[in-house]
Amino acid sequence: MSKSMYSYVRDAWKRPDETEVKSLLWHRLQGWRKEGSVVRIERPTRIDRARNLGYRAKQGIIVARVKIRRGGRRKSRYIRGRRTAHMGMRHVTPGKSLQRIAEERASRKFVNMEALNSYWVGEDGRSKWFEVILVDGHHPAIKNDAHLSWMSSPKHRGRAERGLTSSGVKGRGMGRRGKGTEHTRPSIRSNANKGK
Repeated sequence: MSKSMYSYVRDAWKRPDETEVKSLLWHRLQGWRKEGSVVRIERPTRIDRARNLGYRAKQGIIVARVKIRRGGRRKSRYIRGRRTAHMGMRHVTPGKSLQRIAEERASRKFVNMEALNSYWVGEDGRSKWFEVILVDGHHPAIKNDAHLSWMSSPKHRGRAERGLTSSGVKGRGMGRRGKGTEHTRPSIRSNANKGK
């Protein structure tokens, strides 16, 4: 059985150190660092991952690359008398993953579109880059698409902000069912905020 072109791309991205992806990514990051925070791109960097998450090369669908600063939240030093350990400065992390924040920033920039999904494309010591697939639900090509026409429904407005994308569902504790998820249904705020 012959492997498809997408499977070769997927295997190369899974083991970047053993393939030419490592050097290719190193060169790409030189240019990405000089770009803005949210940049529309012509085609996905990881075509296999993009197509797996719903991307199709058609009108009404675009891809944006988003740069996010890595690490926890930077809090200013507490100026009253405290021991360093009790200042509440270190290990202050955001309540959302960096990928969710990237999706929200992309959907905020492209106001007529909704975030379908996103995937990781690179990182260095300071930043992480994600590519976000955005869909215009009012475009005729999307309305007539059997696989994407559901995006035109009003109930899918603000998908990224409401945590309805893949990373959003995972971040809300809905990624798996069964033991351990009793307090995340029907929402992360239910059951006396015991979801997280």
